[in-house]
Amino acid sequence: MEIKKGTAFKFGDDISTDHIAPGRLFHLRSDLNEFAKHVLEDADPTFASRHKEGDFVVAGNNFGLGSSREHAPQIIKISGVGAVIAKSFARIFYRNAINIGLLLIECDTDNIDDGDTLELDVKNGILKDVTKNLEIKITPLPDVMIKLLNDGGLIEHLKKNGDFAIV
Repeated sequence: MEIKKGTAFKFGDDISTDHIAPGRLFHLRSDLNEFAKHVLEDADPTFASRHKEGDFVVAGNNFGLGSSREHAPQIIKISGVGAVIAKSFARIFYRNAINIGLLLIECDTDNIDDGDTLELDVKNGILKDVTKNLEIKITPLPDVMIKLLNDGGLIEHLKKNGDFAIV
């Protein structure tokens, strides 16, 4: 996995799937590209229009809590977010994200501010805040997850490698 570089868009704790994929817009679930134009709208109404391809969503604890909306990680990925970096993730959101190939990173995000420039080196387990010249250790990803992510998620991995080629 190559080093990713982008701008941090900082959110707090308990960002729910409703914040990510607003329920009032659920009628857009059949057009995920349109739905992605509203990603995180209920947490920051300007996020979708301000972030650029490869930028990072940075959050506190329990990112993705709430209902098991598969659309939430899908529209984050479609919107071009390079990774979601948080202290912790809700279990179902975490699994859905890995399944569709959205990179999630767990680490201490307290010292990262909105607008900081970040460099993410998954291979070496380092997140660098270039703005502050800080290095933050990240929770390493198991090899199996890196394989799934590199292939674009679980379905793409299975298409590429067959049913039992994960290990």
